[in-house]
Amino acid sequence: MRVLDRAFFQKDVNLTAACVVNSKNIAICRNELHNDILKLERLPPIRPVPSNISAHKNLKCLLLKPDTLLEGSNIDIDLKDLKRLTASEAQQVFLTPFHLQLNYDYWTYHDIMSAILPENEQDEIPVGFSVVGHVAHLNLRDQYHPYKTLIASVLMDKNPSIRTVINKIDNVGEENEFRTFKYEVLAGPDNLNVEVKEQECIFNFDYSKVYWNSRLGTEHQRLVSKFKPGEAICDVMAGVGPFALPAAKKKVWVWANDLNPESHKSLVANANRNKVTQFVHASCEDGHSFIRTSSSQLLNSNRQITLHPKISRTARTKGNQHPSQNPTSEILTEPKVFAHYILNLPASALTFLPDFIGLYMDHEHLFYPHTDVKLPKVHVYYFSAKSDDDKAEEAKICGEIGRLLGYEIKGREEVEMEIWDVRDVAPQKRMFCASFRLPVEVAFRKVNDVAESR
Repeated sequence: MRVLDRAFFQKDVNLTAACVVNSKNIAICRNELHNDILKLERLPPIRPVPSNISAHKNLKCLLLKPDTLLEGSNIDIDLKDLKRLTASEAQQVFLTPFHLQLNYDYWTYHDIMSAILPENEQDEIPVGFSVVGHVAHLNLRDQYHPYKTLIASVLMDKNPSIRTVINKIDNVGEENEFRTFKYEVLAGPDNLNVEVKEQECIFNFDYSKVYWNSRLGTEHQRLVSKFKPGEAICDVMAGVGPFALPAAKKKVWVWANDLNPESHKSLVANANRNKVTQFVHASCEDGHSFIRTSSSQLLNSNRQITLHPKISRTARTKGNQHPSQNPTSEILTEPKVFAHYILNLPASALTFLPDFIGLYMDHEHLFYPHTDVKLPKVHVYYFSAKSDDDKAEEAKICGEIGRLLGYEIKGREEVEMEIWDVRDVAPQKRMFCASFRLPVEVAFRKVNDVAESR
C-alpha cells in the first residue's frame, strides 16, 4: 500500500456479551467476571446492549473473550462465575451475540505501519519525530521514502494537534551557518510559522528560517536553573531565546546575540510578547566579536530597572490601603560583569574559547579577592563520539579546552569543571555541555600575551 486506504483497517469480530439485568449491578458483575471479560487497549468492555434486543434498550453489557461461545441458550465452555450469574433462579446477566467493529480510528500508528510496511522493513518502523508547534519533523531513512506520504498521513491522523508534516532532506547546518535545513512537505500546508511553549514562555518563529530543537527543553531548564536573579549572562548564540527569555523571567539581565537576522527578529518579538524586554539586550552580530563587545559595554553600563509592585484589583478599587501597607518598588542595577557565558553551537562553539583570553585584562579589581564577585562560568556545548571510558573523555575535553585557552588545566576541581551528557544525536555521537570557571591566568592575560597565544 502506497496510498492510505482507511477502509482496509476495518475488522469485524463476533463475540459474546453478558447483558446485566440490573444496571446498578454493573460493577459487581464486572468484578465477578474479571477473568472472562475482553481486555483490549483503548477498548472499553462496557457497551450498550445490541439494538436488536428491543426489550432491553437501556441495559449495558460486558464484552467477553472470543472463546466464550453460545450454543442455543447454554454456555458452551466451563465458566463457573458466568454460569452462576446466568442461573435462572437468580439471574443477574444473560448472554447475547455481539458484533464488534474495529475501524481505522481504533488502531495505533504502530499497528497501521506494521500492517502496511513489508516484513523486511519492519525492524525499525519510523516512530521518532520532533514536534515543533503544529509541525511534525521527520528524518526518514532512504528505505522508507517510498512510503513517506502514507507515513505522514497516518501520523497526522493519529496526532490531532499536528497540521503539517515535513521531512528533512539534508543535515542541519550542512549548507547553512544558521543551522536551518532543507525540507519537503509530506502532508498539510507549507506553513512553518509555529508557536511553542517552554518554561512558561511563548515562542513564535518561522521554523524554516531559524534553529529550534524541542528535544533540548530539559537542557534549557537545567542551565537556566543555575542563573540567579540580578546576575548578568551573555548568550552568544541565543537563537530565538530558549535560554534568554526564561532567564529574563527570573529577573536575570540577559545580553542575547545571534548571527541569523531571522533569529534576532524573533528573539526581539518574543521578548516583547513575554514582557521581558527590560531585561533583554538583543544583538545580531558575529559571536566572536560579541563576546568582547558585550563584556566591554557591560563594564560601562549604568542601567537600572524600577519594578513596581503589583496591586490587586480590589486594592486599586478601594484605594484605602494604609501607607504602611503599600508595597515598595524594587530597584535593580545591572552588574558590571557577566556571571555566565553560554556557547550553544555544538559543532563549533569550542573555537570561540580563544576570545576569552584577556577578556578582563586590567579589571582585576572587579573580582575576588578585591570583591566578592567570582570570574564567570563558561558553558560550552560540543559533540563527541560515544565512549565507555568517561574519565578518558573528561581528560580529552579538559585538554582541548586548555589548549584553546592557552592554559593547562591540571584538574577539573581547579576550574570547577562539570561535563554534562546532554543527549544522543546519532548512534555514535553525543552532545555534551562543559561548564567551567574562567581561569585567572586566562581572564587577566595581557594584550601582548593574547596576540602571541593566537
